Amino acid sequence: MFTTAVITPTRKYCGRFAPSPSGPLHFGSLVAAVGSYLDAKANQGKWLVRIEDIDITRVVKGADTDILNTLQAYSLHWDENVVYQTQRLDLYQDVVNSLHNKNLIYACSCSRKQIKAIGGIYQGHCKNLHQDITHSALRLSQSFATNQFNDLIQGDINVNNAFAAEDYIIKRSDGLFAYQLVVVIDDIDQGITRIVRGADLIEPTVRQISLFKQLNSPVPQFAHLPLAVAKPGFKLSKQNYAPAICKQNPKPVLIDVFAFLGLAVHSQLMDLNIEQLLAWGVNNFSLNQVPNLAEIQI
Repeated sequence: MFTTAVITPTRKYCGRFAPSPSGPLHFGSLVAAVGSYLDAKANQGKWLVRIEDIDITRVVKGADTDILNTLQAYSLHWDENVVYQTQRLDLYQDVVNSLHNKNLIYACSCSRKQIKAIGGIYQGHCKNLHQDITHSALRLSQSFATNQFNDLIQGDINVNNAFAAEDYIIKRSDGLFAYQLVVVIDDIDQGITRIVRGADLIEPTVRQISLFKQLNSPVPQFAHLPLAVAKPGFKLSKQNYAPAICKQNPKPVLIDVFAFLGLAVHSQLMDLNIEQLLAWGVNNFSLNQVPNLAEIQI
């Protein structure tokens, strides 16, 4: 699946929303959910939901169910079965094994403290030491380093060359697979053609693009929505204890999300039920209307 190039210039649109189950959805995460949903449906595409629970140290019990119930309350209905990353470990290991067989990964014993002391970017210290990979962190040898891409909302993006070219970790020393690896494998496996998500993930996108190329797979389009922030530089997040969104009365919140995404909302929208309101959003949504800003204060 990951070794043969697939030439599909007219692939049918497939998008996704991929929350981590570390707490309930807040306004900022709903923006990502609604933005990705509207773009998929406005393009007659599929919209998938993936629970990104690969980092089990951050998982909050019951958060996945709460997230799915919230999406249902907002009439955000997914088109295929929900995928959980922790149910796909064999797939990730198969890809790691394939990369290992091609001499594209190596063991690294450098600590975060050591890397921070040299400026925060790993310099390849362990690359030629041929250390045992059994209980070590595994780094990917960059073969297609990418430092720029065109974002459908934010425009031309350029990222620090050193960051883009770094041999980054794809499997941690504790045995957990890294987000940068699994998110790309998932997107390939699910046939994702466009990724609509928050602007906090702009920088890591260059690494994901390079991995798509390294796995000889089509690179999706990317569209990064503005972040909802409480104050400049302070995004709404579960870690910052952003309040959960209301499930019982979703219409006012959904209209606020529409306005955030640049739709021309009006008072008559409150007369619609939640399904009609979402259909109005699909009919009126365009990425061209989304403010090309990294963040918006709410």
